[in-house]
Amino acid sequence: MSVSIVLGTRPEIIKMSPVIRELERRKIDYFVIHTGQHYSYNMDRIFFRELELPEPDYKLDVGEKYHTHGSQTGEMLKGIEEILMKEKPNVVLVEGDTNTVLSGGLAAVKLHIPVGHVEAGLRSFDRGMPEEINRIVVDHISSYLFAPTEIAKQNLLNEGIIEEKIEITGNTIVDAVYQNIELAKKKANVLEKYKLKTKEYILITFHRAENVDSPERLKKLVNMLNALEYPAIFPMHPHTRKRIDEQSLKIDNPNLSIIEPVGYLEFLLLLANAKLVLTDSGGIQEETNIPHVPCLTLRDNTERPETVEAGSNIVVGVEKDRILSEVHKLLNDKKAYQRMASSKVAYGDGHSAERIVEKIIS
Repeated sequence: MSVSIVLGTRPEIIKMSPVIRELERRKIDYFVIHTGQHYSYNMDRIFFRELELPEPDYKLDVGEKYHTHGSQTGEMLKGIEEILMKEKPNVVLVEGDTNTVLSGGLAAVKLHIPVGHVEAGLRSFDRGMPEEINRIVVDHISSYLFAPTEIAKQNLLNEGIIEEKIEITGNTIVDAVYQNIELAKKKANVLEKYKLKTKEYILITFHRAENVDSPERLKKLVNMLNALEYPAIFPMHPHTRKRIDEQSLKIDNPNLSIIEPVGYLEFLLLLANAKLVLTDSGGIQEETNIPHVPCLTLRDNTERPETVEAGSNIVVGVEKDRILSEVHKLLNDKKAYQRMASSKVAYGDGHSAERIVEKIIS
C-alpha cells in the first residue's frame, strides 16, 4: 500500500504531522508532496525540523511564483498530477481548505485515485470565502471524509454525502498539540526571548484574505491594534505586512510588539501562555481550546461553530469598539474570563491520526 500526503501551508504541516508519524509507526509506505503555497518551501523548513518530520519527497514551490487563486491552483494541479502519475499511490490524503487541498483532490480524483479529506465537513456558509469553495468541492469528490465532530458530519449528510463515506475521527490538532507541547517546552524559550510573562499578554494573528485584502477591514484592524491598552504580541504574516505597507498604514502602540513569524513550537508556547488570543485563523480557534485560552475571532462567521457553542470562542468581527469591549470585559471580569477559559470542545482524545490511518488501510 502507498499513501500520498499533499500539503502546502504551515497549518497543514502541523495537522498532518500526527498522520505522518502514525504511517511511520505502522511502517506504511508514503510520500509527501509540498506545494510551497505559503510563499516558499524554505519558510516551512523550520516546521519540518522542529516537528522532527522527514523532508518532503517532492517540492513544487508554487507560492513563490504564483499568487492568484487561478494561477496557484492550475500550477499545483499540473505538478501534483505528474507526481501521482509517476508514483501511483493507493490513496491521497489532504487536510483543510486551501488551494493545495483543492489541487491535490482534483488531481487525484481525475486519475481515479481515492481521496481522503482530513477535517471534512467544516462550513462557514459564506461562499464569498475561497476556503469555503475549496472545502465543499473536496468533500464532494472524496472517498473518505474524516469529520472532526458530529456537527461536521451533519453538514456532510445535509449535502447528500452518503454516511458510509464519513468517519468521525476527532481533530488531528489535538494530537499535534499533545505530541508537541512537551517538545516545545524542551526546545523553545520564547517567553524569555520576547520578555513576556505567563498570562500577562494578548496574542494576535490575522492574515486571511477576507481581512487583509480588504482595505476597509484591514484599516479597522490596524485602528484596533493602535487602541489596545494591554500588552500584546503580534507575529505578523508576510502577506499582512505587505498589505499594510501597500496602504501606508501605521501601527504605533507601545503596548504592541510586532515580531517576525515564529516556528510552531515557539508559537505553541506563545499561545498556551497567553491571557487571550485575537485571531482570524480557523486552526487557532481550535488550538486555543486545548490549553484553555479564550479566543476572540476577527471575522463575521466561523466554520468552527463548536467553539462558539461551547463558549471558548466569540466571533467579534473587525469593528474596533466591539473587539476592545470584549477584551476589556475578559480582562476585568474574572467570572466571564473563567467561563471562557474553562469551556471545552470535544475535539477528540489525541488519537485522531490512528483512526484515520486505520480507516484507509482497512
